[in-house]
Amino acid sequence: MKRRGTGVGCMFYGVGNTGLPNPAAAFVQVLGDTSVHVTVGAADIGQGSSTMAASVAAETLGLNYEDIHVVWADTMYAPEGGATSASRQTFITGNAVKNACTQALGELKRTASEELNVPEEDLVFRNREIYSSKDESIRMTYPALMGAMGKKGRLAVGAGYYNPKTTYLNPADMSGVPYELYSYATCILEVEVDTDTGEVTLLKAVSAHDVGTPIGNKLVEGQIEGGTAMGTGFVISEKIDIDPKTLAIKNPTLSKYIIETSMDVPVVYPIVVTSEGEAGPFGAKGVGEPALIPSIPATVAAINDALGTNFTSTPIFPADIVKAWKEKEAAQG
Repeated sequence: MKRRGTGVGCMFYGVGNTGLPNPAAAFVQVLGDTSVHVTVGAADIGQGSSTMAASVAAETLGLNYEDIHVVWADTMYAPEGGATSASRQTFITGNAVKNACTQALGELKRTASEELNVPEEDLVFRNREIYSSKDESIRMTYPALMGAMGKKGRLAVGAGYYNPKTTYLNPADMSGVPYELYSYATCILEVEVDTDTGEVTLLKAVSAHDVGTPIGNKLVEGQIEGGTAMGTGFVISEKIDIDPKTLAIKNPTLSKYIIETSMDVPVVYPIVVTSEGEAGPFGAKGVGEPALIPSIPATVAAINDALGTNFTSTPIFPADIVKAWKEKEAAQG
């Protein structure tokens, strides 16, 4: 018999290390050809932190994404970036890049103000041009500005860092400020469970995430889709099998540690929710682990809803489902 169920998982997630200093830094130089060299310590392990850094630099300096070159995680040259964990790099390294670019922008504004005879506070840097917010006909191109910088012997360089505004936690009662900002999410997931075989078919998932200001909607949607696949796999197929005597991992290969394929994951409908006033660069905040977390309880709840069971741990394998269903039928006579 096949039975369907729906589950809901909600979460809030503190971005960054808990109640501890965790700064990151960045170096920036705008070169004479209007390209920009950005150096960060953040390790891009596939989540897109380098794309984020380039996007933040381009937005801050009024240039195009293609103008930005990012060097990351080179310990010979890069400043401290902190770990790529706790969904922290967009928030912390992003702010560090923004601060470094803002410092470099100071010299650019000084020169543009002299060239255009416009107060620095009235200058707008956008789309590779600089113009007056009071009269947009008063403008110059970025190449012209860099030419003026060269003639005046000026360099547009900047160094910046950011450390979240947190406090150490009181060991007596754990009071304090563990995080400066939080990410929020809800996942609703539908499954079909075969009570004879124990097979779980993941049907659809709707996952909504408050990301502050998204830095690239497609990137955020990709994070949500990938996180949902990880979360559902955590419930129905993945388990690290440890030898109790040697503590060695008995299934260290993907032939024995089973992850979902494209045929197994549910159809994911990602919803990107924006919010204002967040502390990240231009209001952005992390979506790495938050993309994963709510799909786990949602999957467990959906299986329980389908079967009327009460699974409270993961993974839930077919043998577990068949056993629980038989026990339920036996209890009902």
